[in-house]
Amino acid sequence: MSATGAAPILRIIALWRDQRIVLIAGLITALASLLAGIALMADAGDLIGADAIGIALVVPGFLAVLGIARVILRYLERLVTHDGTFRALASLRIWFFRGLAHGAGGGLGYRRAGDVLARLVNDIEALDGIFLRILIPALSALILIPILLLAVGWESPIAAVVVLALFLVAAFILPVRAMGSARAAAEAEAEAGGALRTATLDALVGLREIKVFEAEGRTLAHVQSQESRLFAAARSLSEHTGVMQAWAFLLTQAALLAVLLIHGAHPVAIVIAAFVVIAAFETIGGMPRAGVVAGRAAAAATRVLAAAQTPPRVADPVTPVELPGTASLTFDDVSFRWTDGSGLVFDHLSLQIPAGGRVAVLGPSGAGKSTLAALALKLAAPDQGEIRLGGTDIARLRASDVHTRITWLSQATHLFADTIANNLRLARPDADDAMIWAALDAARIGDTVRALPDKLNAWVGEAGGLFSGGQGRRLALARALLSPAPILILDEPCAGLDLETEQQFMSTLNETLQGRTMLLITHRLTGVEKLDRVFRLQNGRVTAATR
Repeated sequence: MSATGAAPILRIIALWRDQRIVLIAGLITALASLLAGIALMADAGDLIGADAIGIALVVPGFLAVLGIARVILRYLERLVTHDGTFRALASLRIWFFRGLAHGAGGGLGYRRAGDVLARLVNDIEALDGIFLRILIPALSALILIPILLLAVGWESPIAAVVVLALFLVAAFILPVRAMGSARAAAEAEAEAGGALRTATLDALVGLREIKVFEAEGRTLAHVQSQESRLFAAARSLSEHTGVMQAWAFLLTQAALLAVLLIHGAHPVAIVIAAFVVIAAFETIGGMPRAGVVAGRAAAAATRVLAAAQTPPRVADPVTPVELPGTASLTFDDVSFRWTDGSGLVFDHLSLQIPAGGRVAVLGPSGAGKSTLAALALKLAAPDQGEIRLGGTDIARLRASDVHTRITWLSQATHLFADTIANNLRLARPDADDAMIWAALDAARIGDTVRALPDKLNAWVGEAGGLFSGGQGRRLALARALLSPAPILILDEPCAGLDLETEQQFMSTLNETLQGRTMLLITHRLTGVEKLDRVFRLQNGRVTAATR
C-alpha cells in the first residue's frame, strides 16, 4: 500500500480512537479464533495422517475442545468486530456532519445535495472494510508467517521457503497491486454514485415541473445515463476483484502442490503441513480482494475527508472578545465579492440599524439583499470595511456568539420532518412547552396547533408539507421568536405568499417584534409595515428611499 493511498485510510483509523477498546477486543477475538482454527486443522491433519497409516483410530478429546473453542470464538469474533465497526462508522458520520456544518455554515455552498448524500452514505459505508477486510486479515497474515515456517519447515526448509514466498505474494504483494489498479475505478464509481444521487434527487424535488413541462423522458434518460456510468465503474471494480481472486486461488493450489511434491517427509507431517497451508491460505484468501477494498476505501476516505475538513469561509479569531451589551448593527464602508473573479456585490456600502430600530432594505432580485444577511451572520467576511455588532467588529467575535445575538428568517426557511415542538426547539433547545406555546401564539398559529389531535407533537411533514404555505411561514416565525436573540433579520419572509396572507403576516410581525432590532430585506413593501427607515439597495450601495 503506497504512502499516498494509505494516508487517508490512516486518517480515518485515527478518527476511530474513541472506539479503540471495542476494536481492539474484536481484533484479539479474531486472532484467537484464527489460532484456534489453525490448531484445529493441524490436530485434524495429525489424526488423519496417523489414521491413514494405521496408528490411531480414536478421536482425541483435544480435537473436540478445539472444535468447540473455534465455534465460540468465531461467533464472538463476528459479534465484537461487527459491533465495533458499526460504532466506528456511527461516530464517523457524526464527525462528518459536524465538519460539514462547520465548514458550510451558509449551506452546502458549491456542493450538490446528492453528492454530499453519497459521501455521507456510500463513501462512509465503503469504509467498513478497513477494519474487517484489511486490518484483521493483514495482522492475521503476519501471525501466520511463523506458523507456516514451523509447520512446513520443520521437516522441509525448501518447501517452507516456497510456501512462504507464495504466501507473501498472496497476502501482501497482490493486495498492494490491486489497490493501485483499483483506485481509479473506485474513484469513478464514487463520483458516478454521487452523480446518480444528484440526478435522482433533482428529479424527485422537481417532479411537479417535470410533469408540467412533459420532461419525463429527458429526465429519465439523464438518470439512466448516470446509472450506466455507475454500472460501468462497478463492473470495472468487479473485474479487478475477479482477477485478484483467481490469482489467490492459483497461489493456494501452488502452495499445496509444493507441500506434496517437495516436502518428502513422514506422511503424517505432510498431512499436517497441507492442512495448515489450507487453513493459512483460506484465512488470507480475501487479501487480494482486500486490495480492491483498500483502493475503494482510499477513494472514499479522500472524498469524506475533503468534504468534512473544508475550513469555514470565515475563521473565528484566535483571541475573541466578549459580546457587546447593545443590539445595534452597523455596516461601515463594506465592499464584498463572493469570488475573486466575480463582480462587486457591495461597493463601500454603509448602513446603520440602531438597537430596537426597524429598518427595511429594498432591492430587485440579484441586488445582493441576501448577502447582507450572510455578512451579518458571519457566513462570509467583507473584503473591506467593518460590520459591527453593538459597536464591536464581528471579525473579533466568534460566529457562535454572533448567532446568539442575531436570528434569521429567510424566504426558504426549512421545516424538518419532525414534530412541531422539535422544529421550534431548534432555535432554543431548553425551551419548555409554555415557551413554545407563547411563541406560537405570538406568531398567530397557536390556535391552529391546539386544534390538532397531537398538538405540539403533531408531525410537520417533509419540508412542512402537512401545512399550508402561510401556516408553515408562521411556524418558522414562531421558531425565530422563540430564539432569545435581540436582532432579527427577515430575508424575503413573505416570498411565495399571496397579498392577503403577506399583509396578515407582516401585521403579526408589527405586533410581536416590539423591542427587537429588525432588518427587513425585501423586494417590495406591502404598506402595513411599521418601520423607522427604508433604504434602497442599488449598484452595491444603499440610499434612503421614500415609500
